[in-house]
Amino acid sequence: MLEFAISVAQEAGALLRDRLNTKFQVAHKGAINLVTEVDLASEALIRERIVTRYPRHQILAEEGGLADSSSAYRWIVDPLDGTTNYAHGYPVFNVSIALEYQGEVIVGVVYDPMREELFAAEKGGGATLNRKTIRVSATSELIKSMLSTGFPYNIKTSSLTNLDHWTNFAMNAQALRRDGAAAIDLCYVACGRFDGFWELNLSAWDTAAGGLIVKEAGGQVSDFSGGTFSNYTPEIIASNGLIHQQMIDVLALTEQK
Repeated sequence: MLEFAISVAQEAGALLRDRLNTKFQVAHKGAINLVTEVDLASEALIRERIVTRYPRHQILAEEGGLADSSSAYRWIVDPLDGTTNYAHGYPVFNVSIALEYQGEVIVGVVYDPMREELFAAEKGGGATLNRKTIRVSATSELIKSMLSTGFPYNIKTSSLTNLDHWTNFAMNAQALRRDGAAAIDLCYVACGRFDGFWELNLSAWDTAAGGLIVKEAGGQVSDFSGGTFSNYTPEIIASNGLIHQQMIDVLALTEQK
């Protein structure tokens, strides 16, 4: 199943790479939440491959929602993570494919076609980048850490904007980055490029594959209070584990206001 997910992610990633900077239609799902015809083409390709190989499995994908069944297996798919980047020709985007079994993620693949970087993990089998084992960083102090995050599409209307957290982390970490593709952010934690990541209002297709890759690389994933993380809840911290409590403490600063 891991090799199948890798193959499909690479095929969909090639489609994204080939269509970048060509003419394609862009629609709005919200004021600033975009979907392109390339998202839809990538998702159609992935769904077709899964249905052909595993016709009884469930599929949860960003654009088409849930194709439900009685199967204990559920594929969780983001056919184009980083749609806004893609629509602007900013080459930071990926394909994310995960597989749940009885509610637990057991396979995760994130493919960045522009850098030809393939992140993959299987539960209990470790995490890899282009087939080579990766590990989280050894940074133990938040003030020496580079962190990443993102902002929700409803930032103009929601009270959960992440702006207070951004300010607090800017004062307590070494550096912050905002790349606009959560699955890549998580994979960069897994391979030690980032020391930690936090975000609000993400969906299962944003975090399922990347979260497993972080854990299999020796990192830690939780909600903002340090509790058990679920791909179906709206907050996530992922870190190398060493700075995890320090990140929780900074996130708590907003709650104390």
